Amino acid sequence: MVDLLSVEEALARVLAHFTSLPSEEIALSSALGRVLARFITAPADIPPFDNSAVDGFAVSAADTATSSDSAPTRLPVVMDIPAGATPSRPLRPGEAARIMTGAPMPEGANAAVMVEHTLTAWQPTDNALDSVLIVRPVKAGDNVRQRGEDVRAGQTVLEAGTRLRAAEIGLLASVGCARPAVVRQPRVAILSTGDELVEVGDPLAPGKIHDSNRYALAALVATYGGIPLLIPTARDTLDDVRMRFRQALEQQPDLILSSAGVSVGAYDVVRTVIEEMGAVDFWRINMRPGKPLAFGQIGGVPFFGLPGNPVSAMVTFEVFVRPALLRLAHLPDPNRTVQAELADDLTSDGRRSYLRVRLTRQENRWRAHLTGNQSSGVLTSMVKADGLLIVPENITQVQAGTILPVRLLKDLPE
Repeated sequence: MVDLLSVEEALARVLAHFTSLPSEEIALSSALGRVLARFITAPADIPPFDNSAVDGFAVSAADTATSSDSAPTRLPVVMDIPAGATPSRPLRPGEAARIMTGAPMPEGANAAVMVEHTLTAWQPTDNALDSVLIVRPVKAGDNVRQRGEDVRAGQTVLEAGTRLRAAEIGLLASVGCARPAVVRQPRVAILSTGDELVEVGDPLAPGKIHDSNRYALAALVATYGGIPLLIPTARDTLDDVRMRFRQALEQQPDLILSSAGVSVGAYDVVRTVIEEMGAVDFWRINMRPGKPLAFGQIGGVPFFGLPGNPVSAMVTFEVFVRPALLRLAHLPDPNRTVQAELADDLTSDGRRSYLRVRLTRQENRWRAHLTGNQSSGVLTSMVKADGLLIVPENITQVQAGTILPVRLLKDLPE
């Protein structure tokens, strides 16, 4: 196996070809999950004025010092301040203003009494308040959101490289950023090759199968921040493969993925076309599944030629394409792993093996159970898998109870 690249060497050679994509400005409503390309500063204080945190009454705290249920403080109500309005005048000592949550505090008021701590006397004719009885004292600052208590003008509120979640979207809205600059999403052209492939939904003739790889790979691309561009299936001829790659280049992709056609079979023509239209950097990896993986460029665009078997295509995507795609999108690659105890004996062929396992929790440790048939054509083994158990190179026998790393494919319950 001396002619096979190690996974680490292959991945290092792949990542050397990728850097973050340039930025673009997009509508804030479309920014969820995107990565900020430039830091954001606040143009003004947030909140921009002192405002009430409750529905109640704006007061001078000193006027409520002796308030209690048995001896309430009566204050005349001199104005109403709904949210979005401006106080009509300053508040004088011994006065109160009815105020709604978020409304500006009037000058002269330094606290708000929540309505639950009052007894009110209503005028019967116009529903206006004549006075209020306060039964709980407040201190200066109680129930008041101070100007700038969240963000100060000129403050950096989000750093470049931040992935935008709901909270960050809300913060951008609060500072008035309608079109943030974000890292452009990678455009990934995806095609399958093979005379045996039939479009999903079409009837199957003898010897034909549905093309699952394009759809699985498109879903993986979208999962990791890319825009999948589906190219029609290429037949096993040089002319058809050339035509499909030209169609892929017309889409102006940042990356091209194909599946099948990079092995050593008589009809595996993708490698030949790539060498005509670009270059192949490497094409065999010391791993299982996924040995016949090609990497290079076509028309100056980075290219991955993934194996044709569905599991091999998904595993090689996980190990090689995902890190490259995340680097283009300027997203972190957590590469999450857990240590797990193998539940069953297993054998390997000496290549680094990525075996599909489900994980169970037992006595504060994870146990890894093979999902069944580990053939690279058994797609249900990926459906059942919580992760990929990694068996190191040059190991052919592994006993139950051995602790090995598992690369997670999904979130695990606490």
